[in-house]
Amino acid sequence: MFTGIIEAVGAVLDQEPRGVDMRLHIGTGKLDLGDAKIGDSIAVSGVCLTVVAWAKGGFWADVSAETLERTVLGEAGPGASVNLEQALTLGTRLGGHLVSGHVDGVGTVSEFRPEGRSWRLRIQAPANLARYIAEKGSICVDGVSLTVNDVDGALFGLNIVPHTFAETTLADYRAGRRVNLEVDLLARYLERLMLGERAAEPRGRLSEDLLREHGYL
Repeated sequence: MFTGIIEAVGAVLDQEPRGVDMRLHIGTGKLDLGDAKIGDSIAVSGVCLTVVAWAKGGFWADVSAETLERTVLGEAGPGASVNLEQALTLGTRLGGHLVSGHVDGVGTVSEFRPEGRSWRLRIQAPANLARYIAEKGSICVDGVSLTVNDVDGALFGLNIVPHTFAETTLADYRAGRRVNLEVDLLARYLERLMLGERAAEPRGRLSEDLLREHGYL
């Protein structure tokens, strides 16, 4: 688990394709890895990766085909900047919100402009994630915990304060950039809980209760 409070900006140093998978060499910049060990989890632009080996200036991690399909991590070539956060401990202050590092989908930056001393960011989310994004709720963008300011369908707005702008990769954003999105954990589990007994039914299976609920019977 993570908090979405970025500890350092690192960089992709190398990519090694491994069939349908990939191994990444991540440079960790100023990230303090003094107590880190093989097998630890580190969030890389919002994606939870496991340290499999140490290397000069950072670590190696394996990226599965599922992760490559569901995130933009495979698009980050050598030199690309990435947000880094080590897994939280029981003594960590929870300054952001609970983040799993399991990306739900990829959004697209539609607008990023200065507004006073801050920046106004608008992102188009995939349609299937829109129901989880609520005004004043939390969302994780490339590993950064942010508060949703407004929502219009699958388009949502965020305010980026100067510190976040300076200490993350958000300063590199431009319209059209693809970003990793993780919705709030509570919203995801609440939806599943509200299905009740229907949660045990195979996805896509029609039932009389479901048809009746939506006015077809």
